[in-house]
Parts: sequence; C-alpha cells; structure tokens
Amino acid sequence: MLPNSHNPPSKPKTPDFSNRKNSFNSLQPLFSFHNPRTWLILTILLFQILLLLNIRSHLFSTYITSHNTTITTRTEVDKVTTNLCPLGKVYVYDLPQLFNDELIQNCNELNPWISPCEALSNDGFGKEADKLSNVIPTSLVNSWYWTDQFALELIYHNRILNYKCRTMEPESATAFYIPFYAGLAVGKYLFKNNSSAKERDQHCKLLLNWVQNQTYWKRTNGWDHFISMGRISWDFRRSKDQDWGSSCIYMHGMRNITRLLIEKNPWDYFDIGVPYPTGFHPSTVNDITQWQNFVRNRERKTLFCFVGATRGYFKNDFRGLLLNHCYSESDTCRVLDCAGSKCSNGTSEIMETFLDSDFCLQPRGDSFTRRSIFDCMVAGSIPVFFWKRTAYYQYEWFLPGEPESYSIFIDRYEVKNGSSIKAVLESFSKEKVKSMRAKVIANIPNIVYAKPNEGIHGIKDAFDIAVEGVLRRIKKQQRGYKW
Repeated sequence: MLPNSHNPPSKPKTPDFSNRKNSFNSLQPLFSFHNPRTWLILTILLFQILLLLNIRSHLFSTYITSHNTTITTRTEVDKVTTNLCPLGKVYVYDLPQLFNDELIQNCNELNPWISPCEALSNDGFGKEADKLSNVIPTSLVNSWYWTDQFALELIYHNRILNYKCRTMEPESATAFYIPFYAGLAVGKYLFKNNSSAKERDQHCKLLLNWVQNQTYWKRTNGWDHFISMGRISWDFRRSKDQDWGSSCIYMHGMRNITRLLIEKNPWDYFDIGVPYPTGFHPSTVNDITQWQNFVRNRERKTLFCFVGATRGYFKNDFRGLLLNHCYSESDTCRVLDCAGSKCSNGTSEIMETFLDSDFCLQPRGDSFTRRSIFDCMVAGSIPVFFWKRTAYYQYEWFLPGEPESYSIFIDRYEVKNGSSIKAVLESFSKEKVKSMRAKVIANIPNIVYAKPNEGIHGIKDAFDIAVEGVLRRIKKQQRGYKW
C-alpha cells in the first residue's frame, strides 16, 4: 500500500545546464591533437574497427564456402543417385488399404477351402521350410520357405518399398508402381460358388477410377505406370460375364499399364512374364554361391523325372501320357505323382526328386506354364519342354537367350507318336549335360527373389531384372516409341 501524505507533491526542479559549456571546455586539453593520449585512443578505436571488419569478412567467407559446399554436396548426391539409377527412379503410390492391406488383414476370406494366411506371412514368403533340413545344407535352411506360387504381389510390394531407386518425389520419377493385389482380389471369388462378374471386377474398377484421377497418370495416360499381378494373364481376361476370371485387363485405363505376371499373353506388348516365386530366398551372395555349389556337386542317380498329376478334364491329357511313359521306364525315370495334396507346400519329396535327376519333364500345367519349371531349375535339374510357350515365349528377360544351352525341347506330337524320351535324353554326351547344367546353375540368381527387402548388393535377382526391364521400356517410350 502506498504511504499516506497530506503534503502536496513538490514540483520537479529545472535542470541546471549552465555549467555544461564550462565542463566541455575543461575537457578540450584532453582531446587535443597535440596530446599523446588522443593518438593512443584513436589508435585503439581504429584497431577495433579493423578487427570488427575482419571478423565480418571471415564470417561472410565461411557462409559462402559452406553454402557452396552444400550446393556441391547436393550435386554430388544427385550424381551418385544418377549413377546408381541410370534408368531412373520409381514412385510407389500410397493406395487406399482396400486394394492391398485389407485383403491381407482378411486373408481368411481369400480361399473357400483353406486359409492362406500362413502362406502369405513373412512378406509373402510364407512359413519357414524347416522340413527341408534333411535334404539341403543346414546352413541354408533359413533361406527356404513354403512360398505360395500366387504370392508375387506381396513380394514385389515389399521389395519396391525398399528399392534403391525408389523416390518419394513423384516429379522426379521415371515410373510409377501401383501396389494393387489384383490376383488376391479376384482369387477370393474364382472358386466361390455363384460369384458374379460384378464381384470379380469390383476391385479393379475401383482401382482404375482412383489411379486415373492422379496427376501423374494424366501426364502420360498411364504409359509410365506398372503393376504386378500374381496370377496368369488369362485370369484377368474374361470376355463374357459367365466366363472365368475378371475382365481387369480389358478395362478402360488398363490398356497402357505394364503388367508383371507369372504367365503372360505373348501377343500383348504390355504383359511381361516374370518367374513364379519358388521357396529359395537367399539373403547374401554367399547363400547363392553355397547353393550353386551344392546342386553342382550333387550326385544325380536318375536320368529324368516327372513331378505332377494327370489332368483328366483335358482331352488326350499329355500329363497322363508322361506318367505312363515314366512308369514304363522306371529304371531311368523317377515319378512323383501329385494326385490329391501329395505335392502341396510342406513336403520335401519335390526337392529330393529334382536334386536326384539330370533332367525334369515340364509339360504345360493348367495353363501353358507351371511353377515346377523354376523349382526344377533351382535344384540344378535341366528342364525338358514340350511347348515353346511354356518358357521360351514367356520369360525372355530371365532365361538364357539360347534355349538349347540350358534346356531340351521335344515335340509333344513325337512323344504321342511313340518316340522314346529316354532315348532322346541318353543321346546327349556327358560333356553336353554338364554344360547345360552349368548354364542352369549360373542362371539361378535370375529366377529367385532375394530375402532382404533391399535386395542383395552385387547380385540382380528376378525382382531387379523385372523392374530394370520396365524402366528400360519406359525410357524407350519417352524417346517417342509407342506400341
């Protein structure tokens, strides 16, 4: 509380400036140029001014050097990125979960007979294949999984999210990846009783509506977009509502998208055939080298083998013919009849059969291709084909350019007319067989999908080859070529 006072406040005194002039005059002798102190003070002031100017100059120089270094560093980073990614970079769309994650979260709904959830675990690799421990080197057991043949979409999605040439800036991208699980989306309806064409088409229609509204789609009308589709091309080519599959590939908007499929339509420029996923997912270069040495040195007791089942619903079923042919040549042919579920994921018999055989018979499957082609070759067995569309017209990016260097082709009509497969295979010299096997084994990295999400440094696997191939095609299209 302020103190009480009954006395009025006094008026402030007026300052007395009368002595200022006299005070200044008294200082004049101090600042006289004839006084040595004056020169000392001026010298000190000048020194301080020069020191201040020098410091400012140094700071400015440091800033400029730092700024230039930053510019140089950014330029160097851009150069390094360009060197690592000479074909360009990939932007990955962040799709609504309806098109991928929700399908995995509801994996129990994808198959009416058995849950595929375990098969789709581990980023699409499936359960670890511990039952192979008595067949393969112990040190490589961790590289083997029970991978489902239709898990391609998950494998590609997880790999491309960690791809060395992925960019988060769409304006700098050469290509745009659409992580839509098209195969899983249609697969849930393929074997469902009374599924409608609308159900089988709904996911693809919604996806195409979404992607066509994106800025970078409109720039090229989809020419620089690509997608992986984990089933054969024919599952997406329904012409009539009552027919099999979806009409996804025939929909407006899909026309210009490059499609990676486990079996392509050889006459569609935008279809690219990529290897079926096998169970071998190496983590290091040493894993690959060790496996190659293992299959190279494997003692093979059987001339040829057949792993598969008959297809009674096919007229003049060729598989049945091969089974009978093998049974009649039991001294040189090993048979693994896959009727029922004998060859489902979880058995080591398939691997043992391929490892023990010089050659493996590869007729067409339910379509022209089959996963067994790649299981056979990973085991170092030489494939024998009866249709050129089974491999030669499908996987040109991944297999050697000279079919005769790694495989045998026998016209199926000759077999139907009584030609002996045993006689054909025995006609090849040991040196030729050794040479073909060496080619098959050297090509193993090209047909497998590595375990690390970022791939294996120094080795290109099937994923690397596929994505680089897509980038190369898009670069070609940017130069003016259009199919």
